Amino acid sequence: YRAPGVTNASFAVETIVDEICEKIGMDPIAFHEKNGIKVGDRKSDGTPMSGTIGLMEVLEAGKNSDHYKTPLVGKYRGRGVAAGGWHTGGGDASCVLAVNADGTVGMAIGTVDIGGHRAVVAMQAAEVLGIPAEDVHIWYANTDSVGFSALTAGSSTTFKAGGAAYDAAQAVKQQLIERAAKIWETTPDNVEYSDAVLRRKGDAGLSMTFKELAGKLSTTGGAIASSAQNRRLGGAGGETFCLHIADVEVDPETGKVEILRYTAIHDVGQAIHPSYVEGQIQGGAVQGIGWALNEEYYYNQQGVMTNSSLLDYRMPTSLDLPMIDAVMVEVPNPNHPFGVKGIGEPTIIPPPAAIANAIYRAIGVRMQVLPMSPGRILEALQAKENRGSTD
Repeated sequence: YRAPGVTNASFAVETIVDEICEKIGMDPIAFHEKNGIKVGDRKSDGTPMSGTIGLMEVLEAGKNSDHYKTPLVGKYRGRGVAAGGWHTGGGDASCVLAVNADGTVGMAIGTVDIGGHRAVVAMQAAEVLGIPAEDVHIWYANTDSVGFSALTAGSSTTFKAGGAAYDAAQAVKQQLIERAAKIWETTPDNVEYSDAVLRRKGDAGLSMTFKELAGKLSTTGGAIASSAQNRRLGGAGGETFCLHIADVEVDPETGKVEILRYTAIHDVGQAIHPSYVEGQIQGGAVQGIGWALNEEYYYNQQGVMTNSSLLDYRMPTSLDLPMIDAVMVEVPNPNHPFGVKGIGEPTIIPPPAAIANAIYRAIGVRMQVLPMSPGRILEALQAKENRGSTD
């Protein structure tokens, strides 16, 4: 679904970290605080980390959360934690923005919406112009209509498409100032723009709203439009980090794992649309829980997938899980005018490891294969019993 390859690696690393913490008698969050990456650190290849590093803030939020501070009691119950990280890429994104006569704005962008960026890109343009986001109407275009835009992937689209929208809106804003100056027979330096109102400096009685000026464009010099291409490339998207806390109860008779409580804490940069961010965190966590506990492909001897429908491919639903508590830690990205970081993919990274660590606390077995299905839980318990009988 998300973060290809990273969830697998995190499952291995974070379960080993949990083993280390048990051996040395150290709290897992404290271990991450001691060893986690900080501002100024470099990657394993020697290159510096880009943007801001919010891992310490995330760990602090986890350590002080009501979930982590509340003791978990009961037989066959356990709590596990796991951290994760994701690099938000930059990349090409283009848009064309035009002011309509009714005071709305049309925007053509070359990236497609698979996670809500239609709204958040509109919000970024609207913020620059001081108009309601509902007045920015987005339509999706191909490269016959706008400049090249890279694929929607890597949790980068809000960052890169939003960057293009920001630049285009700034250019439109400047053109509006110049048009008002022309109407008032003054220079652009004598015009100020604030909250979608243009005013002539030193003359409180001379002003126009964005909508009023939009209605005059055709008779004062023609349409106003601008195009822009995001130039915030490479690692400009920054690094984002997360910590998940999972409480589980394991039935040793059936091997079923029940999620009792789940908290997902994420550095989200600056949350442009908080409810969308919350939805991404919850959705990714649920997908990760499904990966951890029951989602698996089955093939027959002819190589045909035998559970290819939603009837047979078991995914968790709201009936299977408690509310996913999403905690947003805002550590703005300095490489974006609104502090944007990606959030779509890191949400799936910690769940398998957090749940595996919780299962160990509940029944004393380390699960090493995903999914940790009831059958595999029972096999692990039987293997543990067999080892005990031979000791």
